[in-house]
This record gives sequence, C-alpha cells and structure tokens, in this order.
Amino acid sequence: MVSLFDQFTNFLRRYHRCPLCHLPVDGPHPVWCSHCLGHFPSPPYCHHCGNTLAVDAEHCGQCLKAPRPWQRLYRLGEYQFPLRHLIHQLKFQRKFWLAQPLGELMAQQIDEPAPLLLPIPLHPRRLLQRGFNQSSLIAQAVARQTGSQLDTRRLKRLRYTPPQHTLSKAQRQHNLEQAFILKGGKLPSHVALVDDVVTTGTTVAEAATLLRLAGVKRIDIYCLSFTPPEKTAEKSTRSVPKS
Repeated sequence: MVSLFDQFTNFLRRYHRCPLCHLPVDGPHPVWCSHCLGHFPSPPYCHHCGNTLAVDAEHCGQCLKAPRPWQRLYRLGEYQFPLRHLIHQLKFQRKFWLAQPLGELMAQQIDEPAPLLLPIPLHPRRLLQRGFNQSSLIAQAVARQTGSQLDTRRLKRLRYTPPQHTLSKAQRQHNLEQAFILKGGKLPSHVALVDDVVTTGTTVAEAATLLRLAGVKRIDIYCLSFTPPEKTAEKSTRSVPKS
C-alpha cells in the first residue's frame, strides 16, 4: 500500500521539471532527469591526484613522482557543463539549495567514508560577501549520507587572499601559504577535506599539510569537480595580460 507521503511525493515529481533541460523528471533522482544525469562529466581518473586518465587508477605516473599530501581524492566529475554550470549557480547566483543534491551524488562515490569531515573555510570577509560557505553546505549533505561527523570550526582561514581562479598557476602556488590554522584538540586518524572544485590542488594541499602535522594518518579529499591541468593552463594563459 502506498503511503500518503509517497502519494504526495509522486504528485510533486509528476509536475517537477529538470532545472537543466526543463523537461519532466523521469528517473529516480528528485532533481535532475536521467538524460541530464547521464551527461555529468565523470571520466576515469587517478584516485590519488584526481587527474583524468584513460582508465581508473590508484596512482598515475605524475603523482608517483610527486605524491600529494593526502591519500585519496574522490570527485563527482570534471569541471565541465553541466557540473560547471551548477557549481557556478551554487556559488555566485545564491542557489545554495543545489549543495544538497550535489553533495548526495558526491557521497555515492565514497567507499570508505572518513569519520570526520572538515570543509575548506572561507575568510570571514568573503563569507560576509557571499552569505554562506558552499563547501560547508556540500559537507553537510555528504555527512548526512555517510554518517560522518562534520566540524566547521576546526579549520580556519587566517589571511584574506585573492580567489584562486583569478590567478596564474605560479601565483596560486604561493597565494595560500600560511593561510589556514587548525584549532582544537586531537583529530581522528582519518579525516576528509571537502571543497567544491579542485584545480591545481594548492588549497587542499595547504590544509592537508596542517592535518599531517597534527598527526592525521589518512587524509581524503572530497570535491564536486576537478579541473584537468591542461584546462587550468589555458585559463591561466587567458588571465595573464599580454605585454
């Protein structure tokens, strides 16, 4: 027998339209239709550094030569349409409700959830400008799905820095030096850092280094999307004014 709640949910779904294609939602997901979900860019990748590969691998050649200060990176997909479009809406168009379904999809990728999630923090000035921290909202959704504990106060940003996406690769590598501080007592041996987009990895690397110094043995990165190095280089080239 179908409950009244299920009847009401089915009634709403019948008239709900996918925010990407504006067609009726036809699949099991409550927000996006199955067609649009199938176009989320999720190619195989290196499970250590996050770089796109021909097939899934625990480590690629690049990260074997220069390992990152974390053990595992989980990503929902590449920073391409429609993920890029949705993340932009979440961050800059105040559609913060998108963090919930995106975080739930992210949680489905995680096979060994960390007991503690730490979202990458915003500086208080940027938090005041935006009104919310998108990484915290994403982490809340992931924590609800995985049963992990969420702590939004342990990791703090000390310095106000220019947004990473506005800088060249060389500038990004130094922009976040000593930008974070870790507060509180002892941490569990397994911790995950949560961010919306990983580009060069400088932001999460700076935070992960603090966790390693605090004695954390396993550090994971949970992110909605990853920007491949070649696309990062193209963006950086366009952002540097020509002489």
